Amino acid sequence: MDGFKPHSSHWGAFYGRHQGEALEIRPHPADPHPSPILGNLPAIAHSPARIRRPAVRRGWLEARPDNAGKRGSDGYVEVTWPEALDLVANELRRVHGEAGPQAIFGGSYGWSSAGRFHHAQSQIHRFLNVLGGYVRSVNTYSSGAAMVIIPHVLGPYDTLDRKSVTWDAIERSSEMIVAFGGMAVKNTDVHGGGITRHVVRPALSGARARGARFVLVSPLKDDIATDLDADWLPVTPGTDVALMLAIAFVLVSEGRHNREFLDRYTTGYPRFEAYLLGREDGVEKSPQWAAGICGIAADTIVDLARSMANARTLITVSHSLQRADYGEQPVWTGIVLAAMLGQIGLDGGGFSYSLGALGNIGKSQLAVPLPTLKQFHNPVPDFIPVARIADMLLNPGEPFHYNGQALRYPDIRLVYWAGGNPFHHHQDLNRLRQAFKTPETIIVHETAWTSSARHADIVLPATTTLERDDIGAADRDPMMIAMKRLIEPVGEARDDYEIFADIAERLGKRGAFTENRSSHEWLAFLFETTRAALAAGGHPAPDFETFWEMGELQLPVKPDDGGPARAFRADPDANPLPTPSGKIEIFSETIESFGYDDCRGHPRWFEPNPTTRAAESRYPLYLVCNQPRSRLHSQLDYGDFSRSTKIDGREPVRINPADAAERGISDRDIVRLFNARGSCLAAAVISTDVKPGVMQLATGAWFEPDDADAEIAMCLHGNPNILTRDTGTSQLAQASTGQLTKVDVERFVGELPPVRILDGMTFIDK
Repeated sequence: MDGFKPHSSHWGAFYGRHQGEALEIRPHPADPHPSPILGNLPAIAHSPARIRRPAVRRGWLEARPDNAGKRGSDGYVEVTWPEALDLVANELRRVHGEAGPQAIFGGSYGWSSAGRFHHAQSQIHRFLNVLGGYVRSVNTYSSGAAMVIIPHVLGPYDTLDRKSVTWDAIERSSEMIVAFGGMAVKNTDVHGGGITRHVVRPALSGARARGARFVLVSPLKDDIATDLDADWLPVTPGTDVALMLAIAFVLVSEGRHNREFLDRYTTGYPRFEAYLLGREDGVEKSPQWAAGICGIAADTIVDLARSMANARTLITVSHSLQRADYGEQPVWTGIVLAAMLGQIGLDGGGFSYSLGALGNIGKSQLAVPLPTLKQFHNPVPDFIPVARIADMLLNPGEPFHYNGQALRYPDIRLVYWAGGNPFHHHQDLNRLRQAFKTPETIIVHETAWTSSARHADIVLPATTTLERDDIGAADRDPMMIAMKRLIEPVGEARDDYEIFADIAERLGKRGAFTENRSSHEWLAFLFETTRAALAAGGHPAPDFETFWEMGELQLPVKPDDGGPARAFRADPDANPLPTPSGKIEIFSETIESFGYDDCRGHPRWFEPNPTTRAAESRYPLYLVCNQPRSRLHSQLDYGDFSRSTKIDGREPVRINPADAAERGISDRDIVRLFNARGSCLAAAVISTDVKPGVMQLATGAWFEPDDADAEIAMCLHGNPNILTRDTGTSQLAQASTGQLTKVDVERFVGELPPVRILDGMTFIDK
């Protein structure tokens, strides 16, 4: 292809060619709707934000570990690779000797590469396990509450609920799709491990052309594709559970619920119904009750409930709803509502969690396994829910509850991070800044000078996906890609594998870590897993070198047979769910036994926490902090497409015209969003697509404090996590509540400070 080589990314497969300083990108020809995020890739080759040499924080060099308070404001000294690797190895040796592996936290968030081998999360966990283990994190920021509640109610996460409803089934059979939290098409541009064909748009359009009705329950009108003519119910943020309960109330009071399904396939329904009808607490969860909470008229709720009962209805619940206080409840209530309709397991009906959140959810399952790098066993038992990192660093030894366990936060002396940017995905960044000043040493592998790199002691420059060979493959995507290196490593950047191998050598563990294989030999070794399965199934099974020359390989998929939900519906005795009852747990004796006051035995509406409500009562606006359309999380914020969506170099914040007029704000004004936790600058975009009383500011702008030494800083760039609360969803999941917060906004007055975070780093002499 005229010098173009195959490659892949989280937002799509593509072909690339590097000539001189220019990197040219062509989307994969089979992709009907390539993601515009590919437009960020060319900046990798030349951006000043890239880290080109190892660097060490000056204060740490001079007075470790007593200079931790200067993290985030200190200067950096560039060093040679041998110097940097010696420093890392010596620190690991010291902390192991003084406190053991339980004093090391291995941080990673796994989105750093679409490749199956050069996957930072796998690499760092393998490396630390070879050394004796580490304190780990569980679950994700995106889906932390759902990952805990779903196993109690349906069985293992990502099984029944996300492997039973396909886009093909929706296109051919769904009559009504009720999307709680929406299914924003921009989110389907990405998927961990890659995506070859973006099929969501045509599938939804096909369903609409057939006559399917879409209902969007969200404060944002564009949380669903505009061409679907969806009925928009602009719900008050955080109140979807009240609306769901009122729909359920109508089903029961009018006898529209499926009693046969509830009796055969669920357990605990009578106890939930007693709560629903007010026999438990004296409060009927009626449409009139819900209307005063969620802002949707009672008559509208009644009509919606009747329509759902009279159609082949699919209920979806987005990631966003469970990234808030009591985030377990909307997922659980959505499942119960779908069970009451009795359509779980029907083609195009029932329930699907986070359909539309990622590009490959809703596709058919692969029929063969994918290459996976073994990470070995971690002998350290200590762990934290992923969103509790600041709690851990600030409160070593303090007790906390998680999923029925009484645990204590470990005492962490060294943080080792590779893959991910906690100053993007964590909440209350001023609190995180203080937490990052507590460990003795922080080591990061990074590709660019993000705020995470600027809060580390030792910074090792890692290659990006474009600078290495790998195998691109993802669950539910039927194409394996030979990801061929497109550019030479920028500066002195090295692969994570090479970095860890050299550190392991200094610690006498190189052979254990590498198994004496080069990167290319690892690719061939890992590929064999898939090749052997292809051969056993009678499918074309080329050897690795043939695949590498071909550039891509079509993988077989399983038939679209309704998945685990259809099998359960057909014969619940032969195909029971992996729950204590073998059924859908509307009431969970297990959860009830935990004794939590913020997550009981059945789903319910929880009033806002009184302490939180009092603290935030003076901030009148909800801020929705959702995913950006111009990048994946904070990745490649310095790319051309991401920069093109900014206004005067800052992130856009959408404001309803009424709220803007009340505050004298005009389109493109630079505004200051603020609450008790901090503030940030952003550029106003006046829009009727946001509900009055609501603003929307996407996550992912690299955090840049106005005063790196201040306890409460303002972000100049527009990172909303300077404003969000760092509290868990409940004692059950302890998941992130970063989707929503309360703020106020005003026009910024005075000299506008520049945004420099994307400009790279200026170094000091040794």
